[in-house]
Amino acid sequence: MPPDPDALVVGGGPAGRALAAALAARGLRTVLLDPAPDAPWRATYGCWADELPAGLPGAVVAARAAGRAIAHTEHRLGWDYAVLDVPALRAHLDTTLERAGAQVRTGRAAGPVGAGAVRLADGTVLRAAVVVDAGGHRQPLRRGPARDRVAAQQTAAGVVVDVTTAAALVAPGEALFMDWRPDHGDTGHAPTFLYAVPLGGDAVLLEETSLARRPGLPIPVLRRRLHARLAHHGIAPPADAIRETVRFPVDSPRHRTRGVVGFGAAAPLVHPASGFSVAAALGLAPAVADAVADHLPAGPAAALAAARAVVWPRGSRAVHRFRRIGLEALLRMPPAEVPAFFEVFLGLPPRHRWTYLTGRADVAGTAATMCALFARADWRLRARLVAPALLPPAPATPTGG
Repeated sequence: MPPDPDALVVGGGPAGRALAAALAARGLRTVLLDPAPDAPWRATYGCWADELPAGLPGAVVAARAAGRAIAHTEHRLGWDYAVLDVPALRAHLDTTLERAGAQVRTGRAAGPVGAGAVRLADGTVLRAAVVVDAGGHRQPLRRGPARDRVAAQQTAAGVVVDVTTAAALVAPGEALFMDWRPDHGDTGHAPTFLYAVPLGGDAVLLEETSLARRPGLPIPVLRRRLHARLAHHGIAPPADAIRETVRFPVDSPRHRTRGVVGFGAAAPLVHPASGFSVAAALGLAPAVADAVADHLPAGPAAALAAARAVVWPRGSRAVHRFRRIGLEALLRMPPAEVPAFFEVFLGLPPRHRWTYLTGRADVAGTAATMCALFARADWRLRARLVAPALLPPAPATPTGG
């Protein structure tokens, strides 16, 4: 009977594949478990271009574009946005997995059964010295109290059109990170914005997005607003246009299950203000693998503790708390005031905006950004920003537009 592997990574998305490949490349016997390891990835993955790991092949990036945003006025972000070529990313990660010698196994994790053991849906138990939950926002290996509130979700409904059709909203070579203008005509309800990014070649994604709502704004509402907004700008997508639907939580609890380290969206590495996590996971995978490889000779507990320290150093835990306060402020904000908030935020110096959006361990920089935001806000917005630190999480909002 072969020995148990050194590492079992549950979840075969970008985060799980990147970490499994990195672990195997360091000589650790590694198994990657996923319910459908050969299924295609349907999501669109974007990030700030400067967040991409240095060793990632250029072919993995489908498009780079100068970022801009519109609240009450237009703002140039000062850095580029990158959209990943999902099939190319998948091929790259699969190649690194194969070269490193990681074993890919089909199976659905039902939950942990003690340290170093995972029960599958068919009753099989897999064991490994180190167990990683990279199963996305569902956190299949998380154990603990049930959620005490409805999840806050980012939801979006999009359509893919050609560059010429999209030109009324976004020029070639540009990415519209958010456009809060109420061109959809549905005012006085949950605020949404247009997200418009190039996908490479002649394709552009136009997506009506609800940044965060508890629970998520229904997809039919978003799709209705999208088509009203596009019609306002004279855009009529073809009937056979590719559609995209997005729904994921932005307030998943931190993974604290004993004997398991969370990674990727399961950690969660999701930024509650942007929804981004893939670049962070790709960048952290080598460091997490180093921590496991260096400390496993001292035992599984030492390896797990070292991996957690890389994923959640003290600074990241503090910044995560700051970001969650910001999320709760957004959830409590009256709809009409949300664009005004982003007008203030987007007007901050680039260094502050960059730190808040990317500096997951930069406590001083994040605090400086929040102080700068507070200084520029009026008294009403200041109250909106302070209250969530003193109040319980925002209650669920009634379903509807």
